[in-house]
Amino acid sequence: MIRVKRNSYGGADLLVCSRPPGRLIADDKCPMFRRESGQRGTRLGKAGSIALLFVAAVCPLSGEIRPLTILHINDIHAHLSPLDNGDGGFAALATVIRREREGCAACILLNAGDLAQGTPVSTIFQGLPVFELSNLLGIDAATIGNHDFDYGWMQTRKFISTVNYPMVSANMVGKDGQPFAKPYVILRVNGLRVAVIGEMTETLPTLTFPRALGEWHAVSVVETARRYAAELRPQVDLVVLLAHIDGREETAVLEQVPRVAVLVSGHIHSGIAEPRVVDGRIMVRVKSYTGELGRLDLEVDTEKKAPVSWNWKIVPIAAGTPPAPDVATKVAYWEDQVKERVDRPLAIARRAFNTRDEIKALMERAIRDQTGANFAFINRGGVRDVLPAGQLLERNIWNIMPFDNRVLVGTFKGRDLPPVVLGGKPVEPDREYTLAVSDFTAANQGTAENFGTTGLQFPNGVGLLRDILIDWFRKQKVIE
Repeated sequence: MIRVKRNSYGGADLLVCSRPPGRLIADDKCPMFRRESGQRGTRLGKAGSIALLFVAAVCPLSGEIRPLTILHINDIHAHLSPLDNGDGGFAALATVIRREREGCAACILLNAGDLAQGTPVSTIFQGLPVFELSNLLGIDAATIGNHDFDYGWMQTRKFISTVNYPMVSANMVGKDGQPFAKPYVILRVNGLRVAVIGEMTETLPTLTFPRALGEWHAVSVVETARRYAAELRPQVDLVVLLAHIDGREETAVLEQVPRVAVLVSGHIHSGIAEPRVVDGRIMVRVKSYTGELGRLDLEVDTEKKAPVSWNWKIVPIAAGTPPAPDVATKVAYWEDQVKERVDRPLAIARRAFNTRDEIKALMERAIRDQTGANFAFINRGGVRDVLPAGQLLERNIWNIMPFDNRVLVGTFKGRDLPPVVLGGKPVEPDREYTLAVSDFTAANQGTAENFGTTGLQFPNGVGLLRDILIDWFRKQKVIE
């Protein structure tokens, strides 16, 4: 049959001659051919010869159009239970995933990293229950996120061996260039061979402690994607990059790696409203914390090894979604393991604190009050959740500070204090002031998110940051 399809390159409509999706093009079935029968066999008439030249251009004899649906999630951060507004949670997410897969013979589910770290179950049990639960979601492939290394690289290896799906990362290598995990996997779905290459942001050293990584580090996102895409493209029908990368790296892949047809991204929690498209190459990303599922419906030209059409939508995991019973049972089991420890009443919040900047200011105030320091600083990336109005539990503090970060204090002349910690407050250049920070900031003080400078020493440890926050909230009783 002849179908006119809008191609994803922004150009004219593409005339495609094919059988129905998923079936091979056959020259004797294409309506552009006209056979004439003679005594010695079948031959083409003059018009047919002209048509054959046209068909050769638009109907490659070895090509076919096949549908493929990519369901995708990212940055789950161990949110097993629904959020404060009722959205999300593993059991509701499982329900929506299973509903989207019903009747979809060409569906795959990809996770773009950071499954761990963000709630008490993950912190207390070092992420393992979250990966065990992920086996119930039907994931076909995942990449590794920076927070999946928070409990150390050996624990990350346990995650890889725990799951029933491949975890891939092509640019995470050791000192001799050996890969940390499988660099890619080739999935076969609906007759398509889909290469899924995993990648990690190059900024990884500034996102965790050196001791968590050991010798492992991330090499160039673009160069690695180019190398593996070039190697795999002759073997497959579509190359997908499943990456836990920042916005700059997303743009670089879209603009500089033409053999990657689809980029499924994670790491940035905000998601996107519309796909980013560059020369027909598509990038998608959804919000974090189980609130959304992405669905990218493609029609793949196996000759071009690229989509000829696509449609993307965000599927909300809305409050009231019936939980999948098998997943809900497992979630309840693990939440029960931490309930007595973290669901103790703490303080009353007169209002909701809904932004990172509000929570950051509250945390810095608590650190100053509890340590007696003149100044305190928390990096924005260290704020992991918001605070609802009403009764707060210790769980809320675990959620805003899931990391086992410690508070360190140093003494500095006013002239040596980083401007970012002063907040416009004047200081005397020769007077000494105390500054309290997390050990993460002390170790990564040179990054733009922290001080943008180096050389400050913080010799005095005063305790676990989460404990300091819990003690302060309990003393306050009411948070205005």
